[in-house]
Amino acid sequence: MKKVLILFCGGTIVMHEAEHGSLDMLKKQEAIDLLMSLEPKLHTTTRMDVEYIDNIDSSNMAPEHWDRIASIVAKNYKNYDGFVITHGTNSMAYTASALSWSLRNLGKPVVFTGAQIPGYKVESDARRNFVNAVRIAKANIAGVLIVFDEELILGARSSKVSESKLDAFETINWDLLGEIRFDVRLSSESKPRHHRPLKLMTGYDSRIAVITIVPGVPVRVLQAILKSGIRGLVLRGYGPGDIAYRYLKVIKEARTMKIPVVVTTQCIEGATLMHVNDVGREALEAGVIQSHDMTIESVSTKLMWALKHYPYSQIKKIMHTNFVGEINIEGKYKSVRISA
Repeated sequence: MKKVLILFCGGTIVMHEAEHGSLDMLKKQEAIDLLMSLEPKLHTTTRMDVEYIDNIDSSNMAPEHWDRIASIVAKNYKNYDGFVITHGTNSMAYTASALSWSLRNLGKPVVFTGAQIPGYKVESDARRNFVNAVRIAKANIAGVLIVFDEELILGARSSKVSESKLDAFETINWDLLGEIRFDVRLSSESKPRHHRPLKLMTGYDSRIAVITIVPGVPVRVLQAILKSGIRGLVLRGYGPGDIAYRYLKVIKEARTMKIPVVVTTQCIEGATLMHVNDVGREALEAGVIQSHDMTIESVSTKLMWALKHYPYSQIKKIMHTNFVGEINIEGKYKSVRISA
């Protein structure tokens, strides 16, 4: 019987309706009992142990949680066939992206899942998602993944796109790693398990700011942010990553202060192509790092991780390094066929 370690983080999957009408967390043991009783038959096919991380709404998730999750995976890496992390949906894509950097050379599946509807409700999606996550944790696939609804998504390409749909997550600028129908259908892009040693690189410097550029934001606001103690800045530009001329002064000041400025697009799909328009070209020449086709979740967590482990002079190189499939600098978007 294969062994799967469940890393319990709380989330909607184990919430209940409180007296005030809002969803809130159950007590620790009640929540764990609810999760492990979602499908009793699982216990006849899989040995599942539980490691308690926290019991929180994922809006309260922080880099300290990311470090603890990654460290527990590494500690138990040789003892389990795979890992399932039950997690609230709000920040799941951030945590999945963050672990993609700290769990280097991952040769087993680390699978995130959760629910849009609490597990105690008859209409809940909790049972289906949890069962499928355990199935994937035993499959011949490696990497940090999200299993939600019928989709298998690379963690570093994931984003939550709906607050209420049961297929709440999408893969951004890439195709699915697989689909779950009556069987599991992995795509040719999925990576098989391997036995090379895992390398743990925990630690994130969360002193970054992420700013969405909208018309009229005063230059002095960005200048004040630079002086607030941040070590990195992400600017969400227009279209292909365009940044208004008025902010070139801020970009040059950041370079003088050795604060890397990463530019991404406000568009959900597509990439930064900052050479296309003059406003983008000038920002590039002023020293920004374009994020190409990475998600905002990948950009922000990767920058935090890079700032913790590498000097300023290497940040651009690290941001443009393709560690797990999160970035495609060439801008070619593959069409992946799902195998039957």
